[in-house]
Amino acid sequence: RLTTVQTTLFWEDAEANLAMFSKKLAGLAGLTDLVVLPEMFTTGFSMDAPRLAEPMDGRTMIWLAEQARMTGAVVTGSFIAKEDVRYFNRLVWMRPDGSFELYDKRHLFSPAAEHETYTKGQKKLITEWLGWKICPLICYDLRFPVWSRNVESYDLLLYVANWPDRRSHHWKSLLTARAIENQCYVAGVNRCGTD
Repeated sequence: RLTTVQTTLFWEDAEANLAMFSKKLAGLAGLTDLVVLPEMFTTGFSMDAPRLAEPMDGRTMIWLAEQARMTGAVVTGSFIAKEDVRYFNRLVWMRPDGSFELYDKRHLFSPAAEHETYTKGQKKLITEWLGWKICPLICYDLRFPVWSRNVESYDLLLYVANWPDRRSHHWKSLLTARAIENQCYVAGVNRCGTD
């Protein structure tokens, strides 16, 4: 049971976004197994990492753990994480028991200079949940089919995104293409609304 939460975001306002998502997830306990939030769900797709980044023991990690425990589901999405002096567009795969895995976005969106702010990831994440092997990726990764090549025999390819409306045809077409070429299910969740 997969729940994708496509919504508008409050620009660079983590507190408002976490409060909004808390309300949206409040009634899901026992009704879903996996909750998927958009890319940079706490801030929107921002390059102001020095001001917005959080440590791995910060409020977003605490919130993800609370939501996973409350829903009894994995809760996943990406946010701006800081480690030492580096910033990451980092997806967290938070389980109900508080354990988690990480995926750092591999293909940074150079037209927005994302590569000048964030450090690119080095490895894919293949995780298991309720008998499913799942590969979560982030936004621009969708345009690189070799990166998602299903050599690990995963069942579900998952994309969290902040994809622009003017390229929605590409978004939908590429999601379909990844499903066909990898012979797996594909789910994508994008933010929506005004940016």
